[in-house]
Amino acid sequence: MYLTQGLHRSLQATPNATATIFKDRKRTFAEHGERIARLAGALQGLGVHAGDRVAILSMNSDRYAEYLLAVPWAGAAVNPVNIRWSPAEVAYSLNDSDTHVLLIDDPFVPMAPILLEKAPGLSILIHCGDGATPEGMLSYEDLVAGSDPVGDAYRSGDDLAGVYYTGGTTGFPKGVMLSHTNFMASGLGTIATGELLKVGSILLHAAPMFHLADLAAWCGATILGGTHLMVPFFEPTSVFKAIAEHRPTDVLLVPTMIQILVDHPDSNNYDLSSMARMLYGGSSISEGVLNRTKARLPGMRMTQAYGQTEAAPVITLLLPDDHEGNRMRSGGRAAPHCQVAILDLDGNEVRTGDVGEVCAKGANVMQGYWNNPEQSAQALRGGWLHTGDLGYLDDEGFVYVVDRLKDMIITAGENVYSAEVENALSKHPAVASSAVIGVPDDYYGERVHAVVVLAPGHRATAEELQIFCKELIAGYKVPRSFEFPEALPMSGAGKILKRSLRERYAAAQG
Repeated sequence: MYLTQGLHRSLQATPNATATIFKDRKRTFAEHGERIARLAGALQGLGVHAGDRVAILSMNSDRYAEYLLAVPWAGAAVNPVNIRWSPAEVAYSLNDSDTHVLLIDDPFVPMAPILLEKAPGLSILIHCGDGATPEGMLSYEDLVAGSDPVGDAYRSGDDLAGVYYTGGTTGFPKGVMLSHTNFMASGLGTIATGELLKVGSILLHAAPMFHLADLAAWCGATILGGTHLMVPFFEPTSVFKAIAEHRPTDVLLVPTMIQILVDHPDSNNYDLSSMARMLYGGSSISEGVLNRTKARLPGMRMTQAYGQTEAAPVITLLLPDDHEGNRMRSGGRAAPHCQVAILDLDGNEVRTGDVGEVCAKGANVMQGYWNNPEQSAQALRGGWLHTGDLGYLDDEGFVYVVDRLKDMIITAGENVYSAEVENALSKHPAVASSAVIGVPDDYYGERVHAVVVLAPGHRATAEELQIFCKELIAGYKVPRSFEFPEALPMSGAGKILKRSLRERYAAAQG
C-alpha cells in the first residue's frame, strides 16, 4: 500500500473531476497530478533523496494537499509542523528530524531568520504562500512551472511516509514514525465502516492540516477520489461561507470547534444542509455540546474517533447509530483495522469493566519514535501500543476512556477521573468549557480543581457549580476550588493543555 495509490486511480478514472478547491482556485485531478509530479521533480532536483524529511509550515491550502502527495512521489517523508509552535519548538523538530527543506507560508515568513539560526541543518526554504517570494527563498510556483514531471517513486509498505511530532500535552514532543502501511491501514479501516466519506464526497478541511487527524480524513478522501475543500484556518464565518458556497458533505472537527460553530450567533444564517457526515475527536465531547449539535444539524451522521498520533491515528470509532444512552460516553468499538485490549501494569488483560491502560495493535501502529529507541520500546512493549490512557471495556466491546494516566486525581485516597467531572460541569447552562486538574492540598493530598470558561452573557459562582455537580456526581468528585479565566490554553490540535494549567496554578501559588 502507498499514499499515492488513490491519486493514480483518480488520474485514470476521473481526470476531469475536481480535486481541490481553495479560495477562487479549482483544480482537476489532471491538473493536481501534473503539479504533484512537477513538485516532486523540483524536490529531487534540490537534492531530496529517498527517505529524507521535507517539512511544511503552512496554513491549510491546495498547496498543502499537493505537498502531501508530492513528497512521497519524490520518495521522501512528510514532516508537517505545528503552526502554533514557537520558533524554538519548530527549530527543535527540524533539528531532531534532520530536516533540510522547509515549505513556508506567508504568515510564518517572519519566523524564517530565527529558524535558519536555530536549525543549522535547514538549507532550503520554499515559499508556498500567495505573496511575493522573500529574498533567499525559492518560489513554489516557479519550481512547479520550471521543473519537469518525474515518475512516482512508489515508496510503499514499511517505507517511512511521515514523521509527526506529538502535541506535547504530556511531555517534550516526540517524532512519531509512520509508514505508508500505517497511514493506509487507518484510512481504509475508517472508510470501511461505510459511515465516513463516500465516492464523490467533498471533504472540508477546517481543522489544521498539520494534524494527523486531518491527514487521516484526507487519506480516506484521496483513496475514494473525493474533492478537498480547504479554508486557511478554523474561523466560524469562513467555515459557514465555505459550506454554503461549495456544499461539502464531510468534515472533521475537534469538540471545541463544534461548540464554537453550533453556539455561534450567525449559525442559523447559513445553509449547512449539505453536511452529511462529521468525524470528531481529539478530546472528549460533552453531552451538552453533542445534543446541541444534533439539534442544529439533525440530518448529519456523527462519528467519534478515538486514537492518537502513534496509531495513525484511529483506534476506535463510535458510529452514528451508537450515539445513544450510556454509549455516548464511550469512544466506540475497535476500528476495523485495529485490535484493542485493556491491560494492567504487568501487561495482563483485566476483567470486563475494570479500569486499565487502553492498548492497541494493528497495521496502523507506528514504527516507533524518531531517534528514541528506549521510549519506542516502552510504548510498544509486549507487542501492544500503550496509549497512556485509562479506560475499560464493556461486555459489548465499547471502550470507555476515563482519563489520561497523568490526569487522574487521587484525593483522600479516592480516584477521580477528570473527564467525569468535566462532563457534569458541561451540563450547566453557564459553562462554555472546562478543564479539571488535581492540585496539591495539605489535607487531601490532591484537590479537585476546576478551570471554567463561562458562556457569554452568563454568570455562575463556585458555590452554585458545586451544588449543581453534587446532583450528578459523588461528593468527593466535586471541585473544591475554581478559576474563571476568559479562555483555556489550547494546543494546535485543539486539545486543552492541562499541563499549562498545572504550571500556571503552581506559579500563582509561588
